[in-house]
Amino acid sequence: MQIVIANKSHSIYAEIICETIAEAAKVRGTGIAKRKPEYIINKIINSNAVIALDDEKFAGFCYIESWGHGKFVANSGLIVHPDYRKIGLAKKIKKVVFQHSRNKFPDSKVFSITTGLAVMKMNSELGYKPVTFSELTDDQSFWDGCQTCKNYDVLQRTEQKMCLCTGMLYDPAKELNEKEQKHNYDKKVWTRLKNIKQTILLKKDKK
Repeated sequence: MQIVIANKSHSIYAEIICETIAEAAKVRGTGIAKRKPEYIINKIINSNAVIALDDEKFAGFCYIESWGHGKFVANSGLIVHPDYRKIGLAKKIKKVVFQHSRNKFPDSKVFSITTGLAVMKMNSELGYKPVTFSELTDDQSFWDGCQTCKNYDVLQRTEQKMCLCTGMLYDPAKELNEKEQKHNYDKKVWTRLKNIKQTILLKKDKK
């Protein structure tokens, strides 16, 4: 099994990717936006997708979308072929596409909207936090993409403030700030312990 950044040679899998997404939507009975082969091919040829292959057999897929002039990116269309489910493949694909997003769009906030508990768990492990829809992109093109979802009427009735999906966000600026705070805290703790140790040694020497 190989998980790679998709390129033009993988365009031949566009049809089966779309079919797998459509079938998953029927089985789950939840909101999954449908995509046309042309849309998937565009993502593939622009290196905005990750594909999993078992030799030459399609196993899984996920793509990147950029919104708000690059301020936000989303990892969308995560799908695993029925023959390869329940072996942890989705989690591996999610990690690869997330890292690809961070490498390609280092300053962008990465977000996700999903009804799937498994995806929420994967997002949490990668550092995503639950947020309100108001904290996500206000790029109307993104929300228009939800029109093929069976729950689109809910999104309309709430004026795009909420739906059955949960919004999740990874903010690199906040992540960096949290790391700096932790570093400063650890540094203070280490300095305090070092001072305590020196004090103890001094007292011992005086004795």
